[in-house]
Amino acid sequence: MLVISIAGGTASGKTTVARSIIEILASKNIHDKVSFINMDSYYVDLSNIKLDERKKINFDHPNSIDWELLYEHLNDLLNRKPINKPVYSYTQYTRSSVYEVIYPNSVVIVEGLFALYDEKIRKISNIKIFVEAPDDIRLIRRIYRDIKERKRNIDEIIDQYLNFVRPMYVEFIEPTKKHADIIIQNERNFNAALELLTAIVEKHTVWI
Repeated sequence: MLVISIAGGTASGKTTVARSIIEILASKNIHDKVSFINMDSYYVDLSNIKLDERKKINFDHPNSIDWELLYEHLNDLLNRKPINKPVYSYTQYTRSSVYEVIYPNSVVIVEGLFALYDEKIRKISNIKIFVEAPDDIRLIRRIYRDIKERKRNIDEIIDQYLNFVRPMYVEFIEPTKKHADIIIQNERNFNAALELLTAIVEKHTVWI
């Protein structure tokens, strides 16, 4: 089993890289050999807290992740067991009441802010990727995404960015770049890096 971990700051393009790999493999009829784990799904369950209080939580700190459940699920996949992955609601700031069944496959992609932060995950990762883009571009992307997809207002976005997103990136996320095998500059496009990655994954799936 090949484990690919993809980290990077907010709106750097982590999910785009992961889904691009999956889409290319799908065009080659091997998409069913990839299991996708987005770490946002593993934010600590806050359903017992009122919505106004949830909005004050620092989701850009490593403590926001339910590491125990994430370890358990990754271990299950490595042992060829399906998992019930939580589904996170960005509008409610907590897990929803539904889950997604993820089946074990030849390739597991782990994507999230802290995909390279934790030593246990790094140890099981065959390929470690850090996706980066200039701060101003990431902020613009985040504003656009959060307004359009997550129904947030500009004041909330800016407040969260200044108080949580940026300082946590500097303290916890950017330093994990040193663990990466591949650094993707996602200011414009990453086609060359994507071709390399999909070639590696495709070669691996052929022999599984």
